Amino acid sequence: MDKRKLIVLVLVLIAVVIQFFGPARTNPPIDDSKTIMADLQVPVEVMQILERSCFDCHSYATKWPWYSYIAPVSWLVVNDVNEGRRHLNFSAWTDYETKKKVKALDELCEEVEEGGMPLKPYLWMHSDARLSEQDVQTLCDWTKSAIATLRGTTPTNDEDEDEHEKDEYDY
Repeated sequence: MDKRKLIVLVLVLIAVVIQFFGPARTNPPIDDSKTIMADLQVPVEVMQILERSCFDCHSYATKWPWYSYIAPVSWLVVNDVNEGRRHLNFSAWTDYETKKKVKALDELCEEVEEGGMPLKPYLWMHSDARLSEQDVQTLCDWTKSAIATLRGTTPTNDEDEDEHEKDEYDY
C-alpha cells in the first residue's frame, strides 16, 4: 500500500473513531417560572426575534442541527452553546441578580447593534437568524424599556442619568 492510501485510511479511521466520543448535547428542562418571560414583559415581536436568533445558544431550547452530531464540528457547536448559556441564559433568567439582568440587556443591545451577535459562523448555517435593521431597533427599544422596568424608572431618562445608572450597575 502506498503512503498516500495509508494516510487516507488512517484519517478515515480517525474520523470514524472520533464519532464515538462526541460531547453531550443538553437541553435541561425549562422551568417557565425561571424564564425571562416570567420576569419581564416580552412583546411577541421581540420573542420571535429572540427565538429565531438567540435561543439556540442562550436558552435550554436549543435546536441541535444534524451537523452538531458529527465530530469534530459537534465539539465546536456544543462549546459555543455551553459558552452562550454561561454568558446569558434566557431559560434561567430569574436566577440572575438585577444588576446582571440590566448588564445582560444592555450588552444584548450593544452586541446586535455592533453586529457581534448572532455569531457569524452561526449565520452561515442559519441565515434566518440574521437580524434586520428593524430587528435590531426592536430589540434595543425593548431592552431599554426592560432595563427601565428593572430599575423602577421610566425609559425617558435623560442621557446623563442613563450613564450614571450604567456605571452603578457595572461590575
